[in-house]
Amino acid sequence: MNLMKIESSSLSNGSGWRVVLWCAGCSHACKNCHNPETWPESAGRKFTNEDKEKIVELLKPDFIQGITLSGGDPLFVHNRDEMTALCAYLKEQLPGKDIWCYTGYEYDAVKHLPIMQYIDVLVDGKYIEELRDVSLAFRGSRNQRIIDVKASAEVGEVVELKL
Repeated sequence: MNLMKIESSSLSNGSGWRVVLWCAGCSHACKNCHNPETWPESAGRKFTNEDKEKIVELLKPDFIQGITLSGGDPLFVHNRDEMTALCAYLKEQLPGKDIWCYTGYEYDAVKHLPIMQYIDVLVDGKYIEELRDVSLAFRGSRNQRIIDVKASAEVGEVVELKL
């Protein structure tokens, strides 16, 4: 997996103060994407153990609610194994921190992936320029949903968070 950057604190990429990991690799090619430089999986640089440990340290303060995985697409086929390992490690090290993940895939297409056991909130769906809505919290177009992954798995249908 390639890393574009690690943002130490953000209020715009999920609820509460968050660390954000921006990865490379995306096959969706959404029209007017605001991060097209992240599409090639070769963009950025290789994610390292030092990056993983830096994320753990950044997540430790009490005011940090969790981490947001963005990009690119964290669930891009070539990112899945390393992202799953990272999420498992973070939940082991810091079980009180939540994990948000942005993906262009729809929930039904990825709900079976091993990584989903670690993700608390999934923002799903491609960005669709014609459905752009700047009034929405934490997403860019009206088709995108903010999904409570654990609740959705329990009831067997999508449970959206209203933020």
